[in-house]
Amino acid sequence: MASMERTPNLFEALLPIICLIVLLTLNVFVFEDTLAGSNQIALLLAATVAGIIVRRNGQKWDTTRDQVVKTIGSAMPSMLILLLIGSLAGTWMVSGIVPALIYYGLDIINPQLFLVTAVIVSGVVSVSTGSSWSTIATIGVALLGIGKAIGISDPIVAGAIISGAYFGDKISPLSDTTNLAPAMAGTDLFTHIKYMQFTTVPSMILTLILFSIIGFNYDFSQTVTDVAVVKTVIGESFNTTPWLFIVPVVLFVIIILKVPPIPSLMIGTLLGGAFAVIFQPEIIQTIATNASSYAEASYISFMQSMFGEVKLATHDADVNKLLHTTGMQGMLDTIWLILSAMVFGGIMESGGLLARITKPIMNMAKSTGALVSSTVGTCIFFNATASDQYISIVVPGRMYRKAYEDKGLKPEVLSRSLEDSGTVTSVLIPWNTGGATQSRVLGVATFDYLPYCFFNIISPFMSILFAYLNIKIRRFRPNSDSSETKKVPE
Repeated sequence: MASMERTPNLFEALLPIICLIVLLTLNVFVFEDTLAGSNQIALLLAATVAGIIVRRNGQKWDTTRDQVVKTIGSAMPSMLILLLIGSLAGTWMVSGIVPALIYYGLDIINPQLFLVTAVIVSGVVSVSTGSSWSTIATIGVALLGIGKAIGISDPIVAGAIISGAYFGDKISPLSDTTNLAPAMAGTDLFTHIKYMQFTTVPSMILTLILFSIIGFNYDFSQTVTDVAVVKTVIGESFNTTPWLFIVPVVLFVIIILKVPPIPSLMIGTLLGGAFAVIFQPEIIQTIATNASSYAEASYISFMQSMFGEVKLATHDADVNKLLHTTGMQGMLDTIWLILSAMVFGGIMESGGLLARITKPIMNMAKSTGALVSSTVGTCIFFNATASDQYISIVVPGRMYRKAYEDKGLKPEVLSRSLEDSGTVTSVLIPWNTGGATQSRVLGVATFDYLPYCFFNIISPFMSILFAYLNIKIRRFRPNSDSSETKKVPE
């Protein structure tokens, strides 16, 4: 902002966003697959509008470019993780790990309780690993396959998986966002986690109730036949030995031991490839039909499952859909989308356009309820414009910290507001890193699963409700006997 000759007005700040909304809306009606390129171009065109405005206001191109590069750099770990998720999904399919999870899961899961089970299992795994992305890419893919086999709509199952995964991500001490939010607000990790329970637990209870209602009212008349067919086909196609479960167990253990996500996913990918060679020789030969030896076939199958498309054909068309992966190649459209979103967000931030939009919001936040509502709205706004959940926590955290202090609110009120909105809503926006990734991993469009992500939708409203009703809102007040502060009884 120091290089700007003049500050942008509100219309200038809003114009790129208006252009983006118009283009994204048109894409929904014109293009069948908006992730294949149309939304990326919409983001770049909106970024062009923002760039013209920023340049008109006097900012040099070098300054804008440097901020865009910095913003892209902040998303680079997410893009690397996304590539590794693609490769892990490929080797875990070829090795029979995901088919085995589906095969045995069909025996132990009650169809009517499946959605509740999917929420709970995803939540437990995510709490243990601290990663919603890893949870969805591993156990989530298997749960989606089970749901498909028993006849539940993919968007509903995806909503259950995402609800559980983001619940765990939100409260796990191993989660990066759970550590980031209190750092931005100025409180400690475990105070933040304990205080979040007041809004998080009711949100999860409502989520479980809603999925219970759906489950007990779902038509499972064809389930027995479908399950039997799926189990038979998988059993005929793969060696579904329980030894395959060693790989996911090892992956979860090393994640719990705080091994960073990128090496963890790489280890999981390599183990998947090794187990494919050991346990699935027929699959290896099927993929590499022209190989002259098993060693060559193993190499070809391993590489193909990591980087490209693998279609494992059976005599059942529905099962074939379960056994289809695209490796790293299938993630390239999503990475393109993230890059385009980072260009848009970088220009909007460098030119002060985002700050100009949020300024009047802060000025209107007079009451505690209004302040929390403004924080929630700002986090969602940054998820939609900056397209990254970390930015949606960091920037509002910096913006509102003093406002919370001035109102005598303890920092955990701010950190909870950041998590209740910034963390969980990123997956609801198609061009956000979260939404783009999970849509591609699960094979379900963001707007299709969005209505069923009950936990992610309820959490921001729960935070606002508690603020307006003054429930569990921690405050400081001056101590009449000293300069210290103490908490007002809740």
